[in-house]
Amino acid sequence: MLAALLGAVGALALPPLHLLPALLVSIPGLLLLLDAQPRAGRAGWIGLAWGWGHAVAGIYWVTHAILFDLANFWWLVPLAAPGLALPLAAFAVPPALLAWALPAGWPRLFGFAGAWVLAELLRVFLFTGFPWNPLGSVWAFDALPVQAAAVIGVHGLSLLTVVLAGLPAAARGWRPFAIAASGLAALAVFGAWRLAVPEASVPDTRLILVQGNIAQELKWQAAQREANFRRYLDLTRQALAAEAAAHPGSRLVAIWPETASPYLLAQDTEAREQAAETLPPGATLLAGTVRAEWDATNRLQAVWNSLVAVNDDGVVAGVYDKAHLVPFGEYMPLSGLLPIRLAAGGMDFSAGPGPVAVTVPALPPFGVLICYEAIFPGAIASRPRPDWLVNITNDGWFGTSSGPWQHLAAARLRAVEEGLPLARAAQTGISAIFDANGRRLGRLPLGVEGTLAAALPGPGAPTPFAKFGLWLPAALALAALALGWALRGRVVSAAGNTREGPV
Repeated sequence: MLAALLGAVGALALPPLHLLPALLVSIPGLLLLLDAQPRAGRAGWIGLAWGWGHAVAGIYWVTHAILFDLANFWWLVPLAAPGLALPLAAFAVPPALLAWALPAGWPRLFGFAGAWVLAELLRVFLFTGFPWNPLGSVWAFDALPVQAAAVIGVHGLSLLTVVLAGLPAAARGWRPFAIAASGLAALAVFGAWRLAVPEASVPDTRLILVQGNIAQELKWQAAQREANFRRYLDLTRQALAAEAAAHPGSRLVAIWPETASPYLLAQDTEAREQAAETLPPGATLLAGTVRAEWDATNRLQAVWNSLVAVNDDGVVAGVYDKAHLVPFGEYMPLSGLLPIRLAAGGMDFSAGPGPVAVTVPALPPFGVLICYEAIFPGAIASRPRPDWLVNITNDGWFGTSSGPWQHLAAARLRAVEEGLPLARAAQTGISAIFDANGRRLGRLPLGVEGTLAAALPGPGAPTPFAKFGLWLPAALALAALALGWALRGRVVSAAGNTREGPV
């Protein structure tokens, strides 16, 4: 129970609270608990309990999505967050076992930190991947502390976070505080150096994010379809007219959130024409929509969660299909053996081909991240490299919980890692625009209807992380493991023995 509580305390450092001192209790507390265990089995259970408490407190918001179909899934309400947290907690067991096996102090701290990051990296790939809330995201409250992600990625930040937070359990007296202060100062200096570069923008290109704030329970109601579409049309028309008057001659780009259009824009000519009527000459609409294909007998063959680019003539100028789909939401894993589908519709979505640079006439090429895809570091930008990123999402599933804030933090980190500006349009918020260094240029709050306009930020140079991806944090994690093992030999030699019992 104490381990689970310590894990939950550590989750207070995650968005939106960012209470970083909580980690100075959570991680040292875990390491001290592990030190008190007489057997490896007990240490494994302690690690599992800590990971479970941390995950439940971090992803409690998944329960909110079930409330939209309470009649069918009422039984999942008490099980969803604890159940999803259990496999996530399992990733904390190997780091806990390794920490228990290593001598207390520096060997344990570095060994635990390296193993923790390797476990985070496994979460990117195993079981379709769910790298939500990596520990490095605790720094995403501002652009300054996350600049190191341009080199080592969010998982490299996780390594630094574990080491800094675990210092009280590794050394006594003034040393851990001096080392922590030095580490924080180094992060701040590096961040300030990168942010000293002035913000760049693409000449005469303006972005307009449209946040309709349509409640999830109303989104797919047939009676509300026309009203929902009309809301986006009206917001777009007003915002583009104002921008055209304020910035004559500029290229205007309106961005709608994930599946904002209740009509199939790629196929529905009438809906596209209505959307095109809101666009001044030369303007482009990037809209989230479902895309479908039928066979020769008019039978529905496949559907995609897509972004469709529509020009002022009502012509489809570009398409991106979501590649990384959400299990139990957009498709049924395990061939449908578990009869749980939280999203509406009885047909699985098809997956797109993966990251591509979408090219639309008169616009710089852009990459697209639809909702869930924004949480996967190192799998964002295509080759050739786009000039900017568009993230469309529907976080209405999560209400006013911490979920939208955690998703926003992931988007900011992707911008810093790749050195690319990112425009994020969310159905109920939080919509925002970040430059290539993760500086926020504007934001629409959660739960409001409105639009946000800003100049399109310019791309940065490819970062080290953009070039080498997850290999960099993986190498750092292995180096931390090797350091912990090397220090183990010194501790053992000095002590003359180690903990009794099986490792």
